[in-house]
Amino acid sequence: MTPVAPSLDDTFVTAFRTGTLTPDQADAVLPRDRAGVIFFLLQLSTTLGSPAPAGGAHTPSGTVPPYAKPSASPRRKKRGAVAGHPGATRPRPEQVDRHESHHLPACPDCGGTLTRTGRTRTRLVEDIPDDLRPEVTEHTIHRDWCPCCRKQVEPQVPDALPNCTLGNRTVVLSAWLHYGLGVTTRQIVDVFNGHLRLPITDGGLTRMWHRLARVLGPWYEQIHRHCLDAGVLHADETGWRVEGRTWWLWCFTCADATCDLIDESRGHPALDRFFVEEFRGVLVTDFWAAYDAVGRTKQKCWPHLLRELTEVDAGSDAGGDWPAFAKRLRRVFGDAVRLELARGVTPAEEYDRKLARLHGRVVDLSVGDWSNAHAARLAKRLHRYGAELLTFVEFEGVPSSNNHAEREVRPAVLMRKASYGSQSERGAATRGVLMSVCRTLKNRGLDPLQTILDALRTYATTGTLPPLPDKTSSGG
Repeated sequence: MTPVAPSLDDTFVTAFRTGTLTPDQADAVLPRDRAGVIFFLLQLSTTLGSPAPAGGAHTPSGTVPPYAKPSASPRRKKRGAVAGHPGATRPRPEQVDRHESHHLPACPDCGGTLTRTGRTRTRLVEDIPDDLRPEVTEHTIHRDWCPCCRKQVEPQVPDALPNCTLGNRTVVLSAWLHYGLGVTTRQIVDVFNGHLRLPITDGGLTRMWHRLARVLGPWYEQIHRHCLDAGVLHADETGWRVEGRTWWLWCFTCADATCDLIDESRGHPALDRFFVEEFRGVLVTDFWAAYDAVGRTKQKCWPHLLRELTEVDAGSDAGGDWPAFAKRLRRVFGDAVRLELARGVTPAEEYDRKLARLHGRVVDLSVGDWSNAHAARLAKRLHRYGAELLTFVEFEGVPSSNNHAEREVRPAVLMRKASYGSQSERGAATRGVLMSVCRTLKNRGLDPLQTILDALRTYATTGTLPPLPDKTSSGG
């Protein structure tokens, strides 16, 4: 006869996973006979061997398997433009390069003879030429003698980096595809070798990118400096593999610049590399404790906190005084948003009084005697970060969320899924430089390909890289 073991409820399994199982819980569940215990342990092993549920609000998305993530909510509105919105079509080409005329020899339905009417219609088709092939240029470089310097001198080739056999357009285009759009190195090699008929290898292309990153190093330093001087700076981090080891990709971004830094630390050493001086602006982050030592004024991300409230609401531990705690915290956020929207309309003294009352409500939540474990946990967080939740109400131009950093780090997450990280520390450093340059130029409304090409031509002729362009100087 097969022994019948008690069913494993979610509370027991969770307590067993987290190490919070009490003797009373174990005594209530464990069978008394030996055969029952064996069957119970087999059942427990099967349950624990199944995938763990999706993590909380601070669990990196990449560590949760796709099948364990909740289904996306249905779209609230129909895809496409709003009804009555003018359509968007491709612009008409300014130049026609080739003309072709098409006649039917006979009726396609009955095969009868056709009578020519002279009526025609035109159709424009734009396509890539079939005979695409690389253009090989032989540069004859004249060496001349300078009597004053008593040495031979020669001009620099403006269309290629030093010691590069590939032209600048090929190097920059491939770098933009890889670091700007996330196309893998193997896919780029396949396209160039096949369709473009330009033979290149993975290693050769990577060496060219290293040289390009070295030339664009001053731009990376300018982006770094621009972020340090920003009034509002967003920061986020995500995992990144380097030589098979877990490193971290840090993303620091403001309105028109993004600086990516790959470091093996997720703590103060990486932040010390970026914040080489005291940051005087407002730093917008999630609740990761490493950011606590940076700067004086911060704004913590409200959506991170609100998502935790939603997760607890959906769980089995939302009893006791949890509903009251969650309701009061949500009301604080709603009133803070309404007050921020009234900036400039509400008199300054009244605005300051309402802001002070909001701070007082956060303090009341943080010092309350909450019996619910989740309410007590979040109350401790409010005690530590409560003053940094209402910075967006105090200072104009500060958002209440860290959405900007999460959007800027998203391309790196997609690249990580495709390329699995970097194969060397030098490759990680090159990625940090070229990703930062590509994202910053794109954020400034510039064409990364043409902008970098123009800069490389100036660098080849003058030996100095021009300053990183901005929107006003470029007209972008």
